[in-house]
Amino acid sequence: MLWTSTAALVQQLLAAKRDLRLARELARLDRFACLILDDIGYVQHNRDEMEVLFTLLAERYERRSVILTTNLVFSEWDRIFKDPMTTMAAIDRVVHHSVILDMMGMESYRARAASAQKTTTATPPPPAS
Repeated sequence: MLWTSTAALVQQLLAAKRDLRLARELARLDRFACLILDDIGYVQHNRDEMEVLFTLLAERYERRSVILTTNLVFSEWDRIFKDPMTTMAAIDRVVHHSVILDMMGMESYRARAASAQKTTTATPPPPAS
């Protein structure tokens, strides 16, 4: 299993494409039974970045697992892939045979921890006896 930010992996794939070793890099990533791509859609991608991301998803489709985390609903994925046809093809590959967990209504663990930290620091210590 490999966990990485989507932005970092896309940059790695772009470098591999530039150096004419994209196929080798995809084969290396294929050794992982599961890729966890964190925050897909967090960083806006240009066309080259979108292409290598789509290539990765297409290569793994129906062969290896991919876990994606995102704050974007599918209707906003055109912000990631830019082209409507590529967006639909990517969504089709992602949702086929998938389990989708919608956690948008849940409280963020980061917000909960920050709130608990504020409460702890805002409470004055008891007076010394």
